[in-house]
Amino acid sequence: MHHPKAASREGVAQVAADILARLRAGSPRIHCIINSVAQNFTANVLLAAGCVPSMTLSAEEIGAFVVGAQGLLVNLGTFDRERRRATEIAVVTATQHKLPWVLDPVFVDRAPSRAVFARELIGRKPMVVRLNRGEFYALAGNAPSQDAAITYARANRTIVGLSGEVDLITDGERVATVANGHPLMTKVTAMGCAGSAIVAACLVVEPDAFRATTAALIILGVAGELAAEKSAGPGSFATAIIDAFHSLDGQLLAARAKVG
Repeated sequence: MHHPKAASREGVAQVAADILARLRAGSPRIHCIINSVAQNFTANVLLAAGCVPSMTLSAEEIGAFVVGAQGLLVNLGTFDRERRRATEIAVVTATQHKLPWVLDPVFVDRAPSRAVFARELIGRKPMVVRLNRGEFYALAGNAPSQDAAITYARANRTIVGLSGEVDLITDGERVATVANGHPLMTKVTAMGCAGSAIVAACLVVEPDAFRATTAALIILGVAGELAAEKSAGPGSFATAIIDAFHSLDGQLLAARAKVG
């Protein structure tokens, strides 16, 4: 994917379709350190997308699990002592073995100690930081905007995946926006966590982290739109989006992608 001024909508959409095909073919193993309310849903989304999830938090095991994985998600949703210790071991292990890892700094805008730890983790160079507007403000100290995201990504040598009604992705040079999704996605616990796990999976099969993150958020958003068409409310939507991940194909993904 080229500089955004040169990238066509069709080109970005086709890249996403190609990454989805490689995701299905590769069945990447993704280890998730994730909040307790999100584990089951996130695991099911990864399975439906063709991936192999693992979720252990045990300090005795997590190093071996990360070594056996191909990608890592660190989510700070329930920030207890066990998860902090597991995160420290997992990040060191992923760095030593050159595995891509994603930081999802959930609720850093609610607790200063969580924000301090998230900044420490960002200093260890996650490949992608996926966060919402409030979390960005807490970490960057600036109101979320395209220019602020570009500056933050460049300063921290990472990809910023800024979620919202329109997602924004930047590596400090390139910028993409993804307008796919549905309001019901905000009514299901763990939707953002599962989306970050899909980002980690796409990083395994696509070496360009900017492309991988953009593709993952297109996949997430299109799956949400498809699920909403078959849902009566949040309960049926939570089931329908897992089915949508399972049935989504590259042709439909490319046709429905709303990228800029």
